[in-house]
Amino acid sequence: MSLHRLAFRLRPTVTRVRSLHSSGFVQQQEAVAVEPEPESLSVFRTHEKDPACHSDKHVGQFYTLSSAHVRPLFSDSLPWRYQQQMKTFNETCIMVRQPALEVISYLKKADYSQPALRYVFYGLKGTGKTMSLCHTLHFCYTQGWLVLHVPDAHLWVKNCKELLPSSYKSSRFDQPLQATTWLRNFKITNEPFLSKIKLKERYVWTKRESTEAGSSLGELVDQGISRIKSSSDVVGAVMKELRLQSDQPGADFRLAVAVDGVNALWGRSTIKKGDKTAVDPEELTLVYNLRKLMKNDWSGGAVITTLSQTGSLYHPKSAYLPQDLLGERGFDNMDPFIPVSVPNYSEKEFESCYLYYMDRNWLQHPQSRTAEGKKELIFLCNMNPSMFERLCGHL
Repeated sequence: MSLHRLAFRLRPTVTRVRSLHSSGFVQQQEAVAVEPEPESLSVFRTHEKDPACHSDKHVGQFYTLSSAHVRPLFSDSLPWRYQQQMKTFNETCIMVRQPALEVISYLKKADYSQPALRYVFYGLKGTGKTMSLCHTLHFCYTQGWLVLHVPDAHLWVKNCKELLPSSYKSSRFDQPLQATTWLRNFKITNEPFLSKIKLKERYVWTKRESTEAGSSLGELVDQGISRIKSSSDVVGAVMKELRLQSDQPGADFRLAVAVDGVNALWGRSTIKKGDKTAVDPEELTLVYNLRKLMKNDWSGGAVITTLSQTGSLYHPKSAYLPQDLLGERGFDNMDPFIPVSVPNYSEKEFESCYLYYMDRNWLQHPQSRTAEGKKELIFLCNMNPSMFERLCGHL
């Protein structure tokens, strides 16, 4: 049933209109207006903007990200619908949820002299795995970590506009457009590190061009951006240098490797070779090098990933568990990892999101603001965050 038809059901179903808020809540609002307190201005917001300070008492509340963090960290990596919501609401807010708090607590306590721990957010479609990953990445960014983020690994195994034979190894294929886009975003996110990190090895691109050992990481990144033909190999060199240096005694950074839709690395691709046969993801230079970072044979950081049905190829829509989406090969490569379940909204989280949408005037239909209308929305979306947002978009 389409969302338009689902939303239309609200009109005949709800017949009575009454205020959602009780008189006690109205009195509480009036009291707050007289004596404002930072944490009680709103039941669905928190003024604590530092992810490191978030705790169980903030669960279900929205916190606001400053534009100074959003632009470099999420320049082109947030979900499209969420980006539209940011423009509509004129702010960037993320709900504090337990899965992200769980991973953040692990990151605070981890021993980074040991092999990198791997975390996997999993759950049904639309439960908020990507936003939990973004919350965790915001924590890493505010703690001064170097962030290596792949916003959607599925884009690397399908819809490739330009595929070239690798100049480094004939059995692989380069994706220069995807590689250049990724390098630009990496440069924006990690600007402070580009001049500090020095290369350990020398890299030769052509007979006339090379990047010498001792050059800055920024020079390596600029090589891939300005010379698009070598961009895929530059991405591999960047990943190699960070993997080698993150556990060095003098390393001045911790490495957060974040991959949304990590199951794409061991799935099937829709990219075709010249003979019309499908390209195996392992034959793609970008995927080959990213797989190396998924191993825990390095230390000084963490691997934070999500499993995604959206864009996942040749899997049933009902599949969401790690063994289903990763497959045997992917599961063996990621094992051992820490699975973190991302469920649908709890009653508290749904109420908070409902109030937030009303505050932002995202819910404008009069009947959607009634108790009966809210019950109808709960029934239609089943507390699923993505479905709830889509339903409200028609109201």
